Amino acid sequence: QVQLVESGGGLVQAGGSLRVSCAASGRTYSRPTMGWFRQAPGKEREFVTAISWSGGSTYYADSVKGRFTISRDNAKNTVFLQMSSLKPEDTAIYYCAASSRFLPTMTLSSYDYWGQGTQVTVSS
Repeated sequence: QVQLVESGGGLVQAGGSLRVSCAASGRTYSRPTMGWFRQAPGKEREFVTAISWSGGSTYYADSVKGRFTISRDNAKNTVFLQMSSLKPEDTAIYYCAASSRFLPTMTLSSYDYWGQGTQVTVSS
């Protein structure tokens, strides 16, 4: 059974920074694309960012471009999301996911494995 476990969420003031991590275990695709999504209360889950297996290709939602950075350490089966200049509207549960696609994709249905999520709360 594939498991993706997020960690590092918490409470941070607006303008601050936070890094969340996602550790994968079990069998996934040989070279999975990894993505981050988020969901705020009353809203649909939305794409945040994604990264190819090699790390050479990344894709960011306009809402986080320039503020968030995705990276991965394949030796540790871990993907990271570094968040800076955080805004209250970034408050959400953040989920990581794995896809068989070669290149980053924002399409939710392209991701087959999901973590349980980690809460990120940005205060004003």
